[in-house]
Amino acid sequence: MNNDEEKHVNHQSSEIETTDQSIRDNRKHLRMSSEDHSMHMGNFKKKLWFSLVLAIPIIFISPMMGVDLPFQFTFTGSEWLVLILASILFFYGGEPFLKGAQMELRQKNPAMMTLITMGISVSYFYSLYAFIMNKLFPQSHVMDFFWELATLIVIMLLGHWIEMNAVSNAGDALQKMAELLPEKVKRVNNDGITEEIPLNQVQVNDCLIISAGDKIPADGVITKGHTLVDESVVTGESKTIEKNKNDKVIGGSINGNGMIEIIVTGTGETGYLSKVMDMVKKAQTEKSKLESLSDQVAKWLFFIALGAGLVSFIIWLIVDKDIGIAFERMVTVFVIACPHALGLAIPLVVARSTSIAAKNGLLLKNRDALEQANNIQYIMLDKTGTLTEGKFSVTGLEMIVKDRTKEEILSIIGALEKNANHPIASGIMDYLEEKNISPDKVENLQSISGVGLTGKVNKMEIKIVNEKEVDRLNILFDRSLKQSYQEQGNTISYLIIDGELVAMIALGDKVKPEAKQFITNLDEQGITPIMLTGDNKVAAEAVAHYLGINEYYGELLPEDKEKFIQTFVSEGKKVMMVGDGINDAPSLVRATIGVAIGAGTDVAIDSADVVLTDSDPEDILRFLDLGKQTKRKMIQNLWWGAGYNIIAIPLAAGILAPWGILLNPAVGAILMSLSTVIVAANAMTLRIRN
Repeated sequence: MNNDEEKHVNHQSSEIETTDQSIRDNRKHLRMSSEDHSMHMGNFKKKLWFSLVLAIPIIFISPMMGVDLPFQFTFTGSEWLVLILASILFFYGGEPFLKGAQMELRQKNPAMMTLITMGISVSYFYSLYAFIMNKLFPQSHVMDFFWELATLIVIMLLGHWIEMNAVSNAGDALQKMAELLPEKVKRVNNDGITEEIPLNQVQVNDCLIISAGDKIPADGVITKGHTLVDESVVTGESKTIEKNKNDKVIGGSINGNGMIEIIVTGTGETGYLSKVMDMVKKAQTEKSKLESLSDQVAKWLFFIALGAGLVSFIIWLIVDKDIGIAFERMVTVFVIACPHALGLAIPLVVARSTSIAAKNGLLLKNRDALEQANNIQYIMLDKTGTLTEGKFSVTGLEMIVKDRTKEEILSIIGALEKNANHPIASGIMDYLEEKNISPDKVENLQSISGVGLTGKVNKMEIKIVNEKEVDRLNILFDRSLKQSYQEQGNTISYLIIDGELVAMIALGDKVKPEAKQFITNLDEQGITPIMLTGDNKVAAEAVAHYLGINEYYGELLPEDKEKFIQTFVSEGKKVMMVGDGINDAPSLVRATIGVAIGAGTDVAIDSADVVLTDSDPEDILRFLDLGKQTKRKMIQNLWWGAGYNIIAIPLAAGILAPWGILLNPAVGAILMSLSTVIVAANAMTLRIRN
């Protein structure tokens, strides 16, 4: 969400068609998708609570691994009640896992859902078999797993609910992009009459009227008028860009202080915003293919349990020639492999790390970012709004004529600028307020198109103009006064009183005070900072040299940044992107980890994996440390959650049976429960180092 230099915008706009209709038509769908997600969250919560209600009677009636617990009781017909409740629980509470396994198997990528489905399916259908056998042949008791089925489903639902709550759903980036455009526009018809029409009716070559302060509804070319355009929402460019007749404008940017007419250059899917949206969607699709650590562990555990169960069945059938015993061994292996602790191993750590992050100014939207934080090699940084304040402020006032005080000069400048509505005026008035300086009164205030402002203050003819006007008037002054400001990419305005150049005031985007130390800390950690910006190369170079960034690139379009990061990622490099503008969205999604500045645009925030709520770059260092601590806890929990299977599965399969050692299913259940408790306790010990 960054910054595009004017000449690049102009170059791109020659090929751009407006994205209005396609974006507007998609708004309804985007809102419905968001509502569907909220509804899904609500249904999931209901499913968890209803499943818990079903599970409680089963836990109190059914034995655990064939062992009656002290609090359990039975009554006439209790086995039928357990069967009915367990059947409802399996098909209702287990539905998310059954569907998830179906999707994983369709993609030929079994993971956590498949492992859970194997556990609950074996538990349920074998228990159903045990129920029938015990009813038909009361003298032969076949052990059921209804207790394990109930606890497994509830624990898995709880784990997924914890994870869903831990991951923030802060909105839809694509919907926020669509909302950059107005609902209706003013069009001049063939008869020269102005009419208001819905945006989706705009066509190629339509003439649109855009008033001062309005959003520009489409990419187009100015045919009448002069204005300053604020593209910061779209490109991240901090300076307003002067636009005259025949200049291109971008849909979604904001018209400044003049009314303009534009000719729409096209409709369809090739507008600026549409291109950015397409890049975001493509990057989201590709990034979603990343596998989490827990899914990788679950995949291997699935194959190990499946293989061990089948092998144990075959061997016991050959050795014992009793299909019942062989089948029981296989089922015991499958049930012991059920991921009670594994299902909570990651969500509990995520919930804990999310809480810690929130206290440290970090909003975690994607838990995979925590797993990837350890491996970051490069951090790509936008300039405007990320390393700098992202707003115009006064950086200097140079007195050319020494017979007036700076306070007097500022009062005069304020007299002209106090009623203006462009960012330069806002920066000047903020500066006056900070200095407790009141602007003088002005008479006959007028705007000079393409030049500046003029008026009468204290009976003096006052002008505040740009450098072009100073050159046109052939006013001589010491040019070295402006050199340092221009090298830093500042905008300079000149004050003329009664035809005499009196002072110059410079405005620019200030570097954040903490940015320099942040870059130093990255270098100390062996992470390479690279600055990617749409600002001009002079401004990029000035900021990079000041901060000590050796590698930097200016005048980049959104696709330039996205391709730059894609190249690094395709080479296997781990990249973090930090930005705050709309044209950062593709890069934020494409990067290994996308970090948005909290004070940035909603689109950037919605496209990111992590949001810095305090807009402090140093919070990135806290995130990296939290990521390291989190992954360490995740790995520890995965060992506790799945590690016991390394011992339990072979013993359940009967590998030590020739020596008289055969794992009792009840012992396996105790180990399983113990690992779950350890996983929970270990997650709560997570801390972040300050």
